[in-house]
Amino acid sequence: MTERTRRDARLARLLGVSQLRSWGAPDDLTERAGIVVAELVANAVLHGHLPGRSFRLTLGFEESPGRLRIDVTDARGDRWPMVRPASAVTDTVLHAGGRGLSLVAAIADHWETLPYPPSGKTVRVELTGPS
Repeated sequence: MTERTRRDARLARLLGVSQLRSWGAPDDLTERAGIVVAELVANAVLHGHLPGRSFRLTLGFEESPGRLRIDVTDARGDRWPMVRPASAVTDTVLHAGGRGLSLVAAIADHWETLPYPPSGKTVRVELTGPS
């Protein structure tokens, strides 16, 4: 198995966007999904990695209501994501990251973290397209 890198976020984004376009998803939904996929996969690679284990990206698109579900599963069920309040963001945090989940929370219609037995977690995001 190859080592996971930040490049995986870019590749996952490209794969996700390509799949959504093939399904005929609206452009607005596809663009937002690309951002969410890249952020969640980057977090999975940086914070959810265990040696010999990778992440999993799952997309589910329902065309008629224009609803998309994005699941990113990783091996670290002991490290759940938290959105930092805007007041807690400092210059140090800005340079090191720390805004990805705030961006996801702003873009998503709903997001949550679920346990993935036996020891992992899934971050699930739901997006809806224009009515």
